[in-house]
Amino acid sequence: MSGDGDGLERYGAYERLKTDWAAPRVLRVTISSPGKLNAVDTVGHRELAEIWRDVDADERVRAVVVRGEGTAFSAGGDLAMIEEMMDDHVVRARIMREARDIVMNLVNCAKPVVSAIQGPAVGAGLAVALLADISVAGRTAKLLDGHTRLGVAAGDHAAIVWPLLCGMAKAKYHLLLNDVLTGEEAERIGLVSLCVDDDEVHARALEIAGRLAGSAAEAVQFTKHALNNWLRMAQPAFDASLALEFLGFTGSDVREGVAAIRGKRPADFA
Repeated sequence: MSGDGDGLERYGAYERLKTDWAAPRVLRVTISSPGKLNAVDTVGHRELAEIWRDVDADERVRAVVVRGEGTAFSAGGDLAMIEEMMDDHVVRARIMREARDIVMNLVNCAKPVVSAIQGPAVGAGLAVALLADISVAGRTAKLLDGHTRLGVAAGDHAAIVWPLLCGMAKAKYHLLLNDVLTGEEAERIGLVSLCVDDDEVHARALEIAGRLAGSAAEAVQFTKHALNNWLRMAQPAFDASLALEFLGFTGSDVREGVAAIRGKRPADFA
């Protein structure tokens, strides 16, 4: 939670997202789920959808750095949340709306966002990391979409941004096979903006955010808005992928996927 008297009162209700002023006019958002590699539970999922509206409305913010607490960005969706979606249609429908908002609220947030990617970045966390306007990854960061391993379609951000970032051939290869990408490989194929040594990730992301905060705000924001029209044009593909993903949560494959993860064994999608 944010401290009192620091101008961060609007963010004080967040439980899984910590906020602080990392530099003048630079808001730092830290995904925090101690002991779980910042995995996203139902509370964190809702908050990742809401935070971008608050940032967009905050006139003091000129740029944002988003990172994970400790040595991980985010290990993806919490298994308890996934099992709740599998068993309850109302929960499934609510989280699908939130998944759409995580993506589109970040796309439509006028303020430039810089992600600092260390350690694992999976699922909803990876969506935030890659949809940031500038992404800085550590060399040994581990980027994984994770959906087909779980037994559902890659829906929460992949269709809207991966083909634009790294091309359709690479997008299909990595999203269908779910190979883990290091930060170095992600930069090589164009999936992230920059790759730096692991111990330089946060400092470099903060330096970039500081430069953005010191730039002409309207020029930066209008440029982001114009470029993100490429993402808005892909929204029908995104909406379809999201619907197909959440259809998968009603099937048998995802139950096997979750059981395999819990049992630390390969899944048998026979």
